[in-house]
Amino acid sequence: MSNQKKRNFQIEAFKHRVVVDPKYADKTWKILEHAIHEIYNHNASGLSFEELYRNAYNMVLHKFGEKLYSGLVSTMTSHLKEISKSIEAAQGDSFLEELNRKWNDHNKALQMIRDILMYMDRTYIPSTHKTPVHELGLNLWRDNIIHSSKIQTRLLNTLLALVHRERTGEVIDRGLMRNIIKMLMDLGSLVYQEDFEKPFLEVSAEFYKVESQEFIECCDCGEYLKKAEKRLNEEIERVTHYLDSKSEVKITNVVEKEMIANHMLSLVHMENSGLVNMLLDDKYEDLGRMYNLFRRVPNGLLTIREVMTSHLRETGKQLVTDPERLKDPVEFVQRLLDEKDKYDSIISLAFSNDKTFQNALNSSFEYFINLNARSPEFISLFVDDKLRKGLKGVSEEDVEVILDKVMMLFRYLQEKDVFEKYYKQHLAKRLLSGKTVSDDAERSLIVKLKTECGYQFTSKLEGMFTDMKTSQDTMQGFYASHPELGDGPTLVVQVLTTGSWPTQPSVTCNLPAEMSVLCEKFRSYYLGTHTGRRLSWQTNMGTADIKATFGKGQKHELNVSTFQMCVLMLFNNADRLSYKEIEQATEIPASELKRCLQSMACVKGKNVLRKEPMSKDIGEEDAFFVNDKFTSKFYKVKIGTVVAQKESEPEKQETRQRVEEDRKPQIEAAIVRIMKSRRVLDHNNIITEVTKQLQSRFLANPTEIKKRIESLIERDFLERDSVDRKLYRYLA
Repeated sequence: MSNQKKRNFQIEAFKHRVVVDPKYADKTWKILEHAIHEIYNHNASGLSFEELYRNAYNMVLHKFGEKLYSGLVSTMTSHLKEISKSIEAAQGDSFLEELNRKWNDHNKALQMIRDILMYMDRTYIPSTHKTPVHELGLNLWRDNIIHSSKIQTRLLNTLLALVHRERTGEVIDRGLMRNIIKMLMDLGSLVYQEDFEKPFLEVSAEFYKVESQEFIECCDCGEYLKKAEKRLNEEIERVTHYLDSKSEVKITNVVEKEMIANHMLSLVHMENSGLVNMLLDDKYEDLGRMYNLFRRVPNGLLTIREVMTSHLRETGKQLVTDPERLKDPVEFVQRLLDEKDKYDSIISLAFSNDKTFQNALNSSFEYFINLNARSPEFISLFVDDKLRKGLKGVSEEDVEVILDKVMMLFRYLQEKDVFEKYYKQHLAKRLLSGKTVSDDAERSLIVKLKTECGYQFTSKLEGMFTDMKTSQDTMQGFYASHPELGDGPTLVVQVLTTGSWPTQPSVTCNLPAEMSVLCEKFRSYYLGTHTGRRLSWQTNMGTADIKATFGKGQKHELNVSTFQMCVLMLFNNADRLSYKEIEQATEIPASELKRCLQSMACVKGKNVLRKEPMSKDIGEEDAFFVNDKFTSKFYKVKIGTVVAQKESEPEKQETRQRVEEDRKPQIEAAIVRIMKSRRVLDHNNIITEVTKQLQSRFLANPTEIKKRIESLIERDFLERDSVDRKLYRYLA
């Protein structure tokens, strides 16, 4: 194949001269013109489309394209002028019907004419850059019908009137509307926009402006939002039924602006029904509607968020500063949890779990929880209450839920170290009195605290559990090595590591002889098995079970504190003892002794002692006797010590001081860490960095940081720059 020579074909010119009838063009055009008239007059069935196509083909072939094209324009124009008159003559509702009917006729005619003139469409029109037949037909319709002086305004007014009627509840012919709007769209997006959409949006804006004003004056906020939502949905539905889909954004913007954006503040602050009332009454549906409508307008959600935040901060502030509510710490924390649950539900059910609202909720809680310096103490007391008795009979899952809620409040605390101090004290009391409901719950909370704050935060708490376990083993060892002790009083000792447990001043008291002997034996055993340790007895933290027989032979087992035991044992050898004698014999500090006697002589149902004279308080002149008439329906009677649940003012000050002391080395360590890595840093940046490093435990006071810097300078860890006094250098 490749070796064969390529042949060149040539088409030669036509040899014979073709003679064309001079009147050929006119005759042919007459045939075509007649056909166009017939098509417009619905008489197309008698036409031969093949013959007409050939005629049009020949005209173009013989260079009469221009005549054919201009003839088409004038013929169609004259027909459209006639059509225009019949549309103008239509009255009332038949106006749009006539327009629609004629438009459909014109489209059918246009289809047939385009088929006949297909050859012109494909060859002559592209080469002369004229408008194609179909597009030409649409343009002529636009200019002669839609933009005719007698139709244009009438058409717009008719369409707008129909929309208005539909908005006011009437039923209109949506099919006809759809056809007419589709016609405007087919004539080009500009025609649709200029001849309908722009005026439609202007009229709509005016309509909703007036309507929204009426609604604002007569409806409450919830009703108004329902109406606004209904209107918005109606407009979206209107677009799907008969408007251009691109109009949806534009018309919804109009409704949003007129019905929502322009009335945002009025709605949110509406008296007796605005946002605050919805929040107070948990109106999830109304709140959800407000959220969904306001999110559509600029700054809508910001407005809701700001009002919610200021309301929440105000109610929270009242909650934590109301003196009445501070009387019961457990109730105080429960109210905080209820408030948090309430707003969690609102954000979840009404505000689509919006992160910005969750952040606003968290910052509000953090703000007002820290307004009350006792919040850390109260949260620890709440935990204490739950772990002592509040979680009895509660399933594990529910226990976890409660602990998680506590942890959530804990996260808001700026002074986490204060919470740790109180938590440690409360945990110590629970462990030592064996009052904890569940070891698993205790450990679960410590794991949560560890996850939140790191190992350092909980190492001492874990040490307390270790001590309790080790003490059990120690006691088993003690009794195994002293089998002779089986008959006498039983001693249970908990050996507590000084660093792990809350430090308490050691209070001395004279134990009964039987107990002193036992204690000495235990001391010898313990120090014999452990070298280099010291034991000091914390008698103020112990308890005792003693058997008592009263006047008429009624027997009871009394659960008392170590101090109460010391007092009661004195009555084995005496019927009557004065306050002074008891104080002398036991050497219990006065404040402790008074509380101890008060709980045994003045509490109804627990009064194993009588006192003279009878009164609620203990005086130094009082005398005490065994209450022979004591009865109780229980064999075991627990006699608590009269104790304040919350700390007294001096105790508070003391705890505060201990916290402040503990903070000093932490602040210094942070300063040294920062300066070691930076070498040189100015005062303000040190303050910022230290605050940032320590904020997971507490909010460092700038004044205290300054004092610690001074202290480090004195001890040659840092020095001031000789030129700039606000600049510090690290001394390795």
